[in-house]
Amino acid sequence: MRYFLTLGIFFTSLVCTFAQEELRNNFACHERGGIGNTLEKLRKGETVRVAYLGGSITMAGNGWRSQTTAWLQEAYPDADVREINAGVSGTGSRLADFRLGRDVLSQRPDLLFIEFAVNDGGESVERIQRQMEGLVLQTWQANPRTDIVFVYTFCTGFARNLRDGKLPRSASAMEAVADFYGIPSVNFMKRVVEMEAAGRLVFTSDRPSTDAVLVFSKDGTHPGPEGHALYVQDLREAFDKMNDSSPQTHRFDLARTFSTDPILDGKMFAVTASMLRGNWKKMESGDRHFHFTQRLDEIWTTDTPGDSLTFSFRGTEAYLYDVVGPDGGQVWVTVDGKKSEKPLPRNDRYCIDHRSYRVTYGLVAAGLDPTKVHTVTLTLDTEKPFVEGGGRMLRVAKILLRGALCEPD
Repeated sequence: MRYFLTLGIFFTSLVCTFAQEELRNNFACHERGGIGNTLEKLRKGETVRVAYLGGSITMAGNGWRSQTTAWLQEAYPDADVREINAGVSGTGSRLADFRLGRDVLSQRPDLLFIEFAVNDGGESVERIQRQMEGLVLQTWQANPRTDIVFVYTFCTGFARNLRDGKLPRSASAMEAVADFYGIPSVNFMKRVVEMEAAGRLVFTSDRPSTDAVLVFSKDGTHPGPEGHALYVQDLREAFDKMNDSSPQTHRFDLARTFSTDPILDGKMFAVTASMLRGNWKKMESGDRHFHFTQRLDEIWTTDTPGDSLTFSFRGTEAYLYDVVGPDGGQVWVTVDGKKSEKPLPRNDRYCIDHRSYRVTYGLVAAGLDPTKVHTVTLTLDTEKPFVEGGGRMLRVAKILLRGALCEPD
């Protein structure tokens, strides 16, 4: 888990345009429109599908996700509570807009928790809001009776703002979207910081918790079981506050959205044999990385320099959705005949051993003319990425587009 401490958290030299006075005040729970549809089905003993969309904090075993599901099953024994685990380590709401349909909406959730405050930490405020609004609107377009809850998890990089009584920039940006659509939000950070200030919790330690002091995590981001239990306690108290929520059909108007360009057109397309040139092979069940097909379906592999993947689309953005790891290579990207200035590595400094293979994505084209057909070619480089242990392996599965695949002009 330590390898994912900063995956997807793009804390670079990004200029923060979100002024200090725009940071929201710290809070525990904003009930807003509540979760009346979910509570009604739980009380009636019906099937309730609960989806958890987030990063590694949500993906973690025996974490707040599984503990919340277990609590709901215990609290509502007559209901059939089913869990949808849509956590992907090291990724934020940018990828989520593309994978929401496959990973969540296809399973018809009644309640959707969204957790991206940490992994969206380096995105611009404007981008966060477009992405989070896209998740909301895509969900309600599929079913306007699906309840949504934003949850905000802790990392030590947020501590300074929180100690000043303010939310971090990412959560503040999300709160504006939650306000606009009446979406409840639960802030897991507040209790953590208050307990630390009272001397009853330490953010990081390799030592176990004691009766007097709870150890929240080993790395400052990913809670241990006791830290996750604090998150579940926050959710239980939030459910109590929302106990009187009324069932409703969630209202939205695509002509009057919060942001000017919410991400509604993100689509996922399978890589097919017709796109590939060279010695590509479909990953077989005996491959030690075959378990990634549970998230990616079919995966195509090659380690032959010069092998390529080509597709054409009409739209504005394109990403590669794949598996990276210590033996990952790098690809040259050509868009409409123009080759990239440097290759795109499918390996990074977090890919340090056999445990650090992961699903991720890489931007290959952006800012394109949406009215034109664009052709993209990815070619495996002869050189290895400039990281220790880099190789020449590609494991590709999907193309993510703001737009649609089409035939080249």
